[in-house]
Amino acid sequence: MAKVLVLDFGSQYTQLIARKIRELGVYSEILTFSTPLAEIRKAKPAAIVLSGGPRSVYDKGAPLPDKGVFGLGVPVLGICYGVQLMAHLLGGEVVPSREREYGFAALRVLDRSGLLAEVKDREQAWMSHGDRIDRVPSGFRLTGSTAGARAAVIEDRARRFFGVQFHPEVTHTKQGLKVLGNFLFREAGLTPDWTMSSFVARKVREIRAAVGPGKVICGLSGGVDSLVTSLLVHKAVGRRLTCIFIDNGLLRLGQYETLMEAFRRKFALKVVGVDASDLFLEKLRGVASPERKRKTIGRLFIHLFEREAMRLGGAAFLAQGTIYPDVIESSPVRGPSAVIKSHHNVGGLPKGLRFKLIEPLRELFKDEVRALALELGVDRDFIHQHPFPGPGLAVRMIGPVDREGLEILRAADDVVLQEVRKAGIYRKLWQAFAVLLPVRSVGVMGDRRTYHRAVAVRLVQSADGMTANWYPAPPKLLAAISARIVNEVRGVNRVVYDVTTKPPGTIEWE
Repeated sequence: MAKVLVLDFGSQYTQLIARKIRELGVYSEILTFSTPLAEIRKAKPAAIVLSGGPRSVYDKGAPLPDKGVFGLGVPVLGICYGVQLMAHLLGGEVVPSREREYGFAALRVLDRSGLLAEVKDREQAWMSHGDRIDRVPSGFRLTGSTAGARAAVIEDRARRFFGVQFHPEVTHTKQGLKVLGNFLFREAGLTPDWTMSSFVARKVREIRAAVGPGKVICGLSGGVDSLVTSLLVHKAVGRRLTCIFIDNGLLRLGQYETLMEAFRRKFALKVVGVDASDLFLEKLRGVASPERKRKTIGRLFIHLFEREAMRLGGAAFLAQGTIYPDVIESSPVRGPSAVIKSHHNVGGLPKGLRFKLIEPLRELFKDEVRALALELGVDRDFIHQHPFPGPGLAVRMIGPVDREGLEILRAADDVVLQEVRKAGIYRKLWQAFAVLLPVRSVGVMGDRRTYHRAVAVRLVQSADGMTANWYPAPPKLLAAISARIVNEVRGVNRVVYDVTTKPPGTIEWE
C-alpha cells in the first residue's frame, strides 16, 4: 500500500490535507518538518506534500526541511508556504507581496497538461499568503495564476515537483480535490487502494505484533472512539482483552447502566464495571481549573486501570480511543503548533505510566472513526451519537465539581437532548449539551424572588471537531428547552444560548 507523507510546517490545515488524501483513497501520514531525512527515507513514501505555515521562508529561524527531500526521487507537492519553500530551496526567489492575498481568488489556468488537468478556468480558489514567488527555479513552468499571485501554480514535470499558492484541501477551493487527485494519480501514478477494510487488516496485524502473547485492558468511555478501539483490539487478541468501564460519577443521566448492557449484549465484549464515583468527586473537590480537572481525572483513570490490571492477573498494555483532534489540541507533536487543552487520555496521562499504550485510532478524524465503526458492524444509532468528553460533565460544570451541581446539570442536559431529538435535528448536529455556569441571577418564580443558577445551551455543527459553527436553532426549540429547564430543573432560573464558533472558542467550555 502506497503512503503519502505530509510534512507539517505549522499550518492550521495540515490535518485536513492528510484527511483529503485519504478521502481520495490513498493512505497518508503526518510528520513534523524537522523529521530527519533517514526517517523519511525509512518510511518509503510514494509522494511527499509540504504543508502551508504561518512563517516566511526568508525569516531567520523559519522552519526548513532537510533539502534532501527533493533528492528522494519521489513526487513533491508544495502548498502555500510549501510552494514558497520549494522555490526558495531550489534556486528561486520569494519576496513580500505588495498586496496580501487572503480569501477567494479566481484561478487562471495557463496549462492543462499536468496538475490543472480538467480544472475549469477562473474557478474559485482559497488564498492565504503575504509573500509571493518573484522568480521560479530553473526547470519550473508557470501553469496557473491569480490577480495577486503570478506564480499561483508552478510545475517541473521532469523532476515531478509541483506547487500551488492556494489551498486545494479546503472546501472554499472549488476544484481542490481535482488538483490533489491530479497530483496523486496523474503525476505520482498512485492507486486509490486505502480503504477502511485495509486499515482494519493493517491495524490488527500491528496490534498482534505489539502485544504478542500479552494481555490488554481497554478503557471504555461510552463513546464510539473507545468502542471501535476495543473491537479492533478484540479482533487482534480475542479473550486476552478485558474492557473496563468506570462510573466516575460524571456521566449523563442513566448512561452507565444503559451502556454496560449494550457492551455486553450487543458487542460480546468482556467488560468489568467499576463504580468509582465517590473517589472522583473526592479528588475533584475544590478544583476549578479546567487543566487540573482533566489531569486529575486522567490520573485517576490510570490508577484504576492499574488496580484492575493487577486484579485480573496482570496486563502490560492499555488500549485507548485517542483520535487525532485529541492529539493536536493537547500537545505540539506534529510541528510548530500550540497547545489548546490537555485531553485526559493525552496530556492528562501521568509520568511513569506502567502500561504500554495501544492507540490504533491516533491518526484518524472522527468521521473516519465512524466509517470504521460501520465497517466493524456497529449500529448506526451508536455510531452517530454525539461525542461525549472523557472527563464527562466535569468540563461542562464551570468551576468546582459537586454533587448538587452535577444533578442539576444532568437534568438540564437530558432536557436538551430530549428536545433536540423531538425536533428531529439530532443527526444534523455534532454536539448538543448543557453547561452549568458558576453564576446566579435574580428571577421571579411563583410571584417570589429567586436567586438561582444559570445554564448555557450549546448546539454546534461540525464535520470533524477541528472547527465548528453554532447551530441557528429555531426560536420555538430554544423556547421549549428554556421553559422545560426552568420549570423542571430545581435550582435554575435562567437559560442562555451559546453562539460562539470554533475557533475562536472550543466546542466544550473547558
